[in-house]
Amino acid sequence: MAAGVFGSGHLGELTWQVPFEMVDAVLEEAGARERRLRDLPSRVGVYFVLAMGLFPLLGYQMVWQKLTAGLDGQGLPCPSPKALRDVRRRIGVAPVKALFEVLAGPVAWPSVPGVRFGPT
Repeated sequence: MAAGVFGSGHLGELTWQVPFEMVDAVLEEAGARERRLRDLPSRVGVYFVLAMGLFPLLGYQMVWQKLTAGLDGQGLPCPSPKALRDVRRRIGVAPVKALFEVLAGPVAWPSVPGVRFGPT
């Protein structure tokens, strides 16, 4: 379990929708957990990949800045684009696919106002 700046609740809104325990479970299931302590844990890599989906027109550094904007002054590592690329490669596709399969689905019944587009 990550502590400090990568501890519970520090990565903002994404951790409300995708809790650490869920990310840890898909990493374990996919065999993508790190085997040694790293500056960029696999869990953070998953959140980075999710943030890349939220900001598709930004480069790695800008996505990282968006992801960690609330952590200024907490001794956060400032990874290079290569380090961010490497964490993406290290976690691979399997955990992100497994996370999608866990999360995909409706968030409300179709009869709830605002859930559907167009006339109901």
